[in-house]
Formats: sequence, C-alpha cells, structure tokens
Amino acid sequence: MPHLSELRIRDPFILRFEGKLLLFGTTDDDPWGGRGLGFDRYESIDGEDWAGPFPAFRPPADFWGRTQFWAPEVHLYRDRWWMFATFADGSGGRGTQVLAAESPDGAFQPWSIGPVTPDGWMCLDGTLHVDEAGEPWLVFCHEWLQAGDGRIYAQRLSADLTRSEGDPHLLFAASDAPWARPFRNTDTGYETSAYITDGPYLFRDADGLAMVWSSGGDGGYSVGLARSASGHVLGPWRHQDRPIVDSDGGHAMVFEADGGLALAFHQPNDVPRERLRVTALLADHDGYRLGDAARVAAAGPSADARVLP
Repeated sequence: MPHLSELRIRDPFILRFEGKLLLFGTTDDDPWGGRGLGFDRYESIDGEDWAGPFPAFRPPADFWGRTQFWAPEVHLYRDRWWMFATFADGSGGRGTQVLAAESPDGAFQPWSIGPVTPDGWMCLDGTLHVDEAGEPWLVFCHEWLQAGDGRIYAQRLSADLTRSEGDPHLLFAASDAPWARPFRNTDTGYETSAYITDGPYLFRDADGLAMVWSSGGDGGYSVGLARSASGHVLGPWRHQDRPIVDSDGGHAMVFEADGGLALAFHQPNDVPRERLRVTALLADHDGYRLGDAARVAAAGPSADARVLP
C-alpha cells in the first residue's frame, strides 16, 4: 500500500464516497506518447496510505482514443457518476470525452457521442460545472499548440451529457493573468512565445464562483485563481495577482478537508517524479494562498468544495 509520498500520479482528483477517499488521475507510465491503457483509482481512509491501483477505465477495442489519456475527473450529476477525461486519437485530434458508471468505485464506460469539445480543436482538461439553474457546462482548455495563447472556454452540454450545445464561450486567455509567463518551444513549431492553459476546476465559496487553473509562471508550472465577477460561469473573470502554487507544480482541484479547504495538485511536474500534494488553501486579502500540508480523513462531508453554501 503506497504512502502519499510514494504515489506517482499526475492531475489528481479526490472525492469521498462511502467512508473512503477515492483518488483518480493520469496514471499511464508514458502519458505523452505511449499507448493509452486507461485510468486507475486509489482508495484511502486517512489520506496517507493508499490501496490500489484498481481499474477505473479500460478502453474498449473500438474506442477512438489511442494515446494521451489525461486528467480524469469524477462528478455526481443527476444521481449518476460521470468521468470527464482527455484523450487523443494519435493523428492530431484531442478532446474531452464523457464516461459513465453507476458508482465512482466501479468501471466507467464511454457515454458521450465522441468528444464534447469542438470539432477540429485541440482541447484538454474538460471539467463539469453545473450552474445555479442546474444547467451543465463543460469548461475546457484550447491548447496553446493550436491557439498560441492558450484559452479557457465554457460550452453548454445537453442535460444527458451526450453532446455539446451551441457555440463555446471564451472566458479568458492565459496572457490575461498578470502572473502568467510565455515560453518559447521551437521543437513544436512555435518560434514565438506561447502561453499554457491547463486544469481548470470551478468551485463555490462564501464570495461566489472561483476557478483554479494552471499556466507557466516565474517559477515554472504554477496554479492561479480567477473569480467570476457575476457569479456565473460566463464571467467576466478577474485574476488573482499572484499564483497560489508558484514552483513546479500544478493541475489542481479544490475540496473540503478537515478544518477548511484543501488544494490537491501534483509536484514536481517532470515524469516520472510527480507526486500527490495536498495542502491547506487559506484565504487572505488577495484571495487565497497555500498553507501547510492538509489533514484529509475519509469521514466527513463530501470532498467537493462546490457543495459549500
């Protein structure tokens, strides 16, 4: 049973279910170019020692995704469990697919009619957001490889989560955040600066609707916070001046831990040294800042900050 410090995982996602903590994430040995094998799940009582891995998704033979199985998130919506995850077809197509299961500790199966991100777009890290009217939205990244300045969009979904509806709405570009920094990567064909967008995750707190997301900062891979001025997913979105995580760690999610909010993310960012980090998320005059390591036990309220009043 691996300890927290030994567990290799990218893009972690934690929830509580029936007295257990369930942990999902990017778990393939070669998440960049290897054949996609699926997603695994780990389980814990104390948040320190994790049993597993247990299979959470294995692609059927005719599944369109072939590689880059990334960032599974598991959400409860309309009394069923849904996994939102990134897949690539190996020939330049990449997007978010919806999977379904009767229980979060069961086997997920493809549900949506292919990707629910826009056709022809190179997308990743789609997350489910249900607005105050009960309408489902996909919030996702349009990759810098195609957009240059990576962007985050919101897209309406059908009530049954089988397809997208209408046009995507631009929420913001990575360069809009004062802490985000560009990079140059001629190996991928970009000779000019580009900005990363990764890992949006929305949650509600006492001040309204907020989002954590990742980009490059002064210290490398970083996590920032944006807040919707309207309280609705369409914003407008305003950015915290400084990142929450500012040194070689990212793709975060927020949940309710013992005594307050916690941030789960992976750090460092290089393969194969990624490890799960869980730290307290503390409010201050500028929004949020990172605290010490958080205690997370399986007993308690649902590990999902979106249930907060």
